[in-house]
Amino acid sequence: MRPPPATFRSRDRVEVTRKRLIQAAEKIFARDGFEAARLEDIAAEAGYTRGAFYANFDSKEDLFLALLEREISARIGTVENRMARLRDPDAKLRALRQVFINLWQDRRWSLLSMEFKLFAVRHPEAKARLAAMNRRFAASRVGVLKEVMEASGRKLPASAGAVARSLSVVANALALEHMLDRAVMSEGDLRNILATYFDGLTGVLHAAEGETTGNGSSLRKRRINVRSSIH
Repeated sequence: MRPPPATFRSRDRVEVTRKRLIQAAEKIFARDGFEAARLEDIAAEAGYTRGAFYANFDSKEDLFLALLEREISARIGTVENRMARLRDPDAKLRALRQVFINLWQDRRWSLLSMEFKLFAVRHPEAKARLAAMNRRFAASRVGVLKEVMEASGRKLPASAGAVARSLSVVANALALEHMLDRAVMSEGDLRNILATYFDGLTGVLHAAEGETTGNGSSLRKRRINVRSSIH
C-alpha cells in the first residue's frame, strides 16, 4: 500500500531542509572553519532556526559528515562516469592522472577536509565515524584505480587502498602549501610535483608529446622506474 500524499510531501520537506542546511554548512564552514562555525549561523544561512537544525542533525559533526558524504559521492560519481566513457586503458590512466592533478584546485575543500581530520583525531567518536565513512567509500575509489592499473598491465608499489589514500592526502597537503606561500609553491611547481608523484606510483608517465603542465613546460613520453622514483 502506497503512503498517502501527505507523507510524500513531508519527506520532500525534510529532504529539502537537509539539503539547504548542508549547502549552508559548506559556506559557513569554509568561511569560519569547522570548529569556529556556529550552528545558529548555519541555520540562519539556510533560512531556518536552530530547532530545524536539531530536527535533522544530531550535532555539527553529524552535519559535516553529511556534507563530506555528499562531496565524496559526487566526486566518485564523476570519475566513474568519465571512466565508463573510455575504453583504452592508457586513456583511462591519463584521465585518472588529470583528475588527481586537478584535486588541489578546490582549495576550500582541501582546507575543510584537513581541518576536520585534525578535529577527528582528537575526538574518538568523530574519528571512528570518519574512519568508517572512509572505509565505506574506499571500495569505489580503490576499485577504479585497480581496474585501470590491471587493464594497463601495471602494478602498484603498495596496496591500491594505500595508494588511493596517499594521492588524496598529498594533493591536499600541497594545496595548503600553495595557499600559504605561492612564491615557494607555485601552481606550476604544484602541478609538476603531483604529476611526478602519480607517475611514480603508477610506473609510467602518460603525457603525450607536447602535452603541457601548469607552467607550460612540455613533457616527454617516458617510462619511470617505480622503485627508483620512490627510493
